Amino acid sequence: MATPATATAAALPPSLVLCFPPSCAPITSLSLPARPVPVLNASTARRFPCRVALSTDLSSSSEIEVEEQQAAAKIGKRVRVTAPLRVHHVQKAPDLDLDGLEGVIKQYVGVWKGKRISANLPFKVEFQIAVQGQPRPVKFVSHLKEDEFEYLE
Repeated sequence: MATPATATAAALPPSLVLCFPPSCAPITSLSLPARPVPVLNASTARRFPCRVALSTDLSSSSEIEVEEQQAAAKIGKRVRVTAPLRVHHVQKAPDLDLDGLEGVIKQYVGVWKGKRISANLPFKVEFQIAVQGQPRPVKFVSHLKEDEFEYLE
């Protein structure tokens, strides 16, 4: 018995074969017309199952919990920047070199809502610097990698 995909393939020239994978039958209850997938060569056509990716997180929840606990232990610790870094986002001190400055880790942003995210600079470190003409120290936050600072006692 011919399926709709086979009947369509038989009626068209081989260069214009259109097919539906069997698990992806066209939806007829909607008012939109079903659009078949064009296949250039019917002999090399493969069938793909219609599946929806529900999650792209491949790490287990126990690994994430361990990472969150390790990061929580580091929050509040004093650190000193060891890498030569220049930041330009501090308005009162443009082109500021962070090398040698001391600050406090305020947040770890590598895990968000229980899922690992691709933060390439996961530690938010708060710094305070004295700026000429300012009565109080200027506070600012900068994102750093763990290999760009050292922990202080």
